[in-house]
Order: sequence, then C-alpha cells, then structure tokens
Amino acid sequence: SDVCSSDLVRAAARLVLYLAWTFLLIPVQVVAVALGLDLARRLPRFYHRVCRRLIGLEVVRHGAIAASRPILFVANHTSYLDITVLASLIDVSFVAKSEVAEWPLFGLLAKLQRSVFIERRASHSVRHRDEIGKRLDDGDALVIFPEGTTSDGNRVLPFKSALFAVAERAVNGQPILVQPISVAYVRLDGMPLGREWRPYYAWYGAMDMPGHLWHVLGLGKVTVEVIFHPPLDIAAAAAGARFEWTGVRDRPTLAAARKALADRCRIVVARGVASALAGTSHGALAEVKPPEALA
Repeated sequence: SDVCSSDLVRAAARLVLYLAWTFLLIPVQVVAVALGLDLARRLPRFYHRVCRRLIGLEVVRHGAIAASRPILFVANHTSYLDITVLASLIDVSFVAKSEVAEWPLFGLLAKLQRSVFIERRASHSVRHRDEIGKRLDDGDALVIFPEGTTSDGNRVLPFKSALFAVAERAVNGQPILVQPISVAYVRLDGMPLGREWRPYYAWYGAMDMPGHLWHVLGLGKVTVEVIFHPPLDIAAAAAGARFEWTGVRDRPTLAAARKALADRCRIVVARGVASALAGTSHGALAEVKPPEALA
C-alpha cells in the first residue's frame, strides 16, 4: 500500500512538472516556428533534455553523433519515450505516421518539432520521399523508425525499405548519410530490466497511451542506452550486398539498393540493441558483416 501510494505521488508530481514545463515552452516554439527562426531547430533539444529528467529517463550515449549534413537517422522504435530520448541528444525532427498529428497534446508537440507526417498507403510513397528529401536539402536532420510500428523492447522488427528511397539523392554533390541508432531500455533504479519488465516501458499493440504514461511516471528511474553506429550511405550498403550501385535510376537497381540499405541498418541496430540488453554495449560499434555473410 505504501509502495502504491508513493508511486501515485511520484506519477502525479512528474505529470504536473511535465505539463507545466511543456505549456511554458509551447508559446516560445510557436513563435520560433512561425518566424522561421533557427531557435525552432534548437529549442526542442533543450525542452526534451529537461523532460527526460522530469519523467525519470537516464540516457547513456555510446558512439559519436555524425556532424555531417544532410543526414538521416534510423532507429528502432519501442515507445513514444524514444522521441524524448533521441531529441534530447540531437537537433532533429521526426518522420511520423499521419495519425500522430491528431493526438491530443502530443500531436501539437510533433507539429511544433516540425515532424513530417506520412500516410501508410504505397500510393503516397513518392510524395513522402520528396517531402523528406526537401527537408534534408534544407539542412534538417530527420529520424525515421523503419519498423513502421513499436515493439516490446526485446527485439527489433524487420525494417521496411520504402523510406530509404530518400537516400538515393545527393545534396550539393554529397550522398545523404544514414546513421543507425540502437535504443534499449536496460535498467530500472540501477537493476537490470528483464524481459518481463521491459514491456512496462514499451508501448505497442492496443495499449492505451494515457494509462501507459501514468504507469511509467509512477516507476523509478530507467536507464536508456543509445548507441550511435558509424554512418553509411546507399553505395556502401550496395557494396556490402555485393552488387554495383551506379546511381542508375532503374527500378530493379533502386529497389535492390534500398533493400540492401534497410537490411544493413537493421542488422546494425539489432546487434546494438542485443548488446545493450546483454550489458556489452561497448562492443556494439564494431563493423558488421554484410547481410549475406550473416545469413
């Protein structure tokens, strides 16, 4: 009973502080976005750095964040908490499914972080590719979650290759870099999270978000390990898959290159997640073999 009471008090206190901080900064970001200020890119990182402390997220980073632009970050997706985790480390916008724009509060926050909202239908893929490409052309850094949904935190789902089409373009003669990121929820109050507890932080299936968030806010401090892997481009992925990428825009070659890039990123991300969950994150940054070598 005492434990439950303390959890309720903690959840209530965190929620009040989170909402107060959020509503304090919303008007500032609204003005920054409306005026096209550079602050609109930088303020979200400051906002999320405070948020992660308010809601009990301790983030441990491994690896170097690529400084080159244009860049596309590719990460596994466990929960809406991933947004705060990643946005507290890098100045980024997210590529999100269109329904997120309609969510209460979180939809507004996604819009203010200048998210790109996409439809799931294949008929919209070219438009989405061009919209994402335009943002990269403008110097923005974007995060995509190519699993297309969230997982239970214990595994990485297959990566869909459609969004990797944007990696075919070049900006000022430079290829778009793709940096894989592994995100893993590993400890609660210093104790390892097992397979049974990790889904308490994962949000997937038909889970109700308000109820899930309230439960998360009542828990202790969770440690999240974030591994930034060496970046690559579509040519490197194609070479790893043992076919020549010449940039020729024929459908079979483009499809094969996208698939190779998606597969390479998934292998890297999945290996990083597995290493973090096993407590061996320091070894997760080594170069991986091409997909065929792992088959």
